[in-house]
Amino acid sequence: MRIGGHHIGFRLSGRLSELRNRLARARYFRGHGVHSPFVYDIVREVFMRRELLPGDRALYRALCGAGVAPRRAVQLQNLAIHCGYATFGMNRAEGELCIALPDLPRAATLALVAEAAAGRRTVALIAPYAGRERQALCRQIIAAHRSTTVDNRGYLLVFNNHLPKQHFQL
Repeated sequence: MRIGGHHIGFRLSGRLSELRNRLARARYFRGHGVHSPFVYDIVREVFMRRELLPGDRALYRALCGAGVAPRRAVQLQNLAIHCGYATFGMNRAEGELCIALPDLPRAATLALVAEAAAGRRTVALIAPYAGRERQALCRQIIAAHRSTTVDNRGYLLVFNNHLPKQHFQL
């Protein structure tokens, strides 16, 4: 049966998948249910801000130039300021914060994540839900990672520090 040019089955299954995703993330809404002081602080002080924190804007300009949504660019710039990251690398494991854009091939992304882990750098994988291959790649990285990961829908943060193995879906 067709309503509005779309098959009902496609719309219904997509809506159920979206509802399941939202229910799984509801427990972390605004930081509630996050039992890590580090991640709670990031949720409250970084993700919930809409304006840029005072400080350098180089990362924000680079992300906007690479086509990242302004809201996500503000959040990542605020993360860099909040965590004290002075340097960053786009599609390479340089700097304290490494940004992996969606156009980076799978093998290069895995190499970047491995090199960042060896150097104890934080990685931000942009658009973790941009297709099934990207989702599978992110699930593989989360499963193999030894520290804390934070999925903020627009990007996946992979921390390589002293934190225990935990995964948060915000």
